[in-house]
Amino acid sequence: MFDIKWIRDNAAAFDRAMDRRGLEPQASQLIAIDDRRRALVAELQQAQERRNAASREIGKAKASGDEQAAQAVIDEVASLKTKIQQGEEQERQIDAELQAALSVLPNMPHDDVPDGKDESDNVEVRRVGTPRSLDFTPKEHFEIAGALPGLAFERAARIAGARFVMLQGRLARLERALGQFMLDLQTGEHGYMEVSPPLLVRDEALYGTSQLPKFAEDLFKTTDGRWLIPTAEVPLTNMVAGETLDEADLPLRVTALTPCFRSEAGSAGRDVRGMLRQHQFWKCELVSVTRPEDSLDELERMTGCAEEVLKRLGLPYRVMALSAGDMGFGARKTYDIEVWLPGQDAYREISSCSVCGDFQARRMNARFRPQGEKGLKFVHTLNGSGIAVGRALIAVLENYQNADGSITVPEALRPYMGGIETIEGL
Repeated sequence: MFDIKWIRDNAAAFDRAMDRRGLEPQASQLIAIDDRRRALVAELQQAQERRNAASREIGKAKASGDEQAAQAVIDEVASLKTKIQQGEEQERQIDAELQAALSVLPNMPHDDVPDGKDESDNVEVRRVGTPRSLDFTPKEHFEIAGALPGLAFERAARIAGARFVMLQGRLARLERALGQFMLDLQTGEHGYMEVSPPLLVRDEALYGTSQLPKFAEDLFKTTDGRWLIPTAEVPLTNMVAGETLDEADLPLRVTALTPCFRSEAGSAGRDVRGMLRQHQFWKCELVSVTRPEDSLDELERMTGCAEEVLKRLGLPYRVMALSAGDMGFGARKTYDIEVWLPGQDAYREISSCSVCGDFQARRMNARFRPQGEKGLKFVHTLNGSGIAVGRALIAVLENYQNADGSITVPEALRPYMGGIETIEGL
């Protein structure tokens, strides 16, 4: 969400930022709405001042015995009251129109974000690890013999439909091991506080993190009007909604391991085989709330925390700086971490870490009190995957597959697997 006063003062810069996002100029039409609101407010102030003055005149007219003059003023006051009430309703409508127009505009890209329209313009920042040299043709995760008994796609489809999987036996345990490993790493070594948040949220929470109103079709809604979370970013970031924090409380770093639910409305026909794009999946989410001057450094730190998961698992990956046209709606700057999948012979996204500036904070009214200063400031928010469990499971299966169809369990996960070193079935 943007401050209309800032847009008025920086219209050209705002339009340049929207152009980088692939949008037409927006400032003039937003300012035009605000001009209507300002003109109406000035008119209402004049009417209120006249009503106050007229109210005082009633008593004077009555005291002078001029009942006709008094009645005329009484009628004027009644007319002004109706005019003010109608004007206040009109002001609320214009405010709602302005907020609706602002709420569907994406965040402004940071200056160092690469220009571009889509993922083809993303820039590789670094590449870590070397893919294994295999003496056999690697298979995708849903083709590996040792994994197949644990991937019950047909059973899941009978129960829930497409884009679900039922993990069984050692694969179910491996998924659980991955999630616990991630959570232990982020809390035990990286200083994130563990949270067990609600999985159902109200409209306001999704508005605060900018999934609503623009992306309602990507979400699942319950019969009582609440929403299943698409990511734990929603409840974790909204922990500070409507609050005023002390500067000493920042940075706030929290993490949660939760199921996530997405309708995948815009992905018809994409990744229909296997587990890569599911309606339900587990993810270890990272959220930070910082002072404005610390948020870019926090993005680098958060990305490093996500990368460490892949380093410990021995999975090759690369870090990509997303172009302005490929970033998420609420982000000012984003790094995607892409893991190597030998079965696809490609790098695929496994984590996305973003700094949102005060974009979400303004929507949530989340502020802090700077030490030694008057007034309040909006916090900055960040979110990232630390990491997506289902995709990590895919990466482990494909990178640790053997020629005989078995899967070697990475050393970092063996304590969580009861010492199991190899998976060859259930």
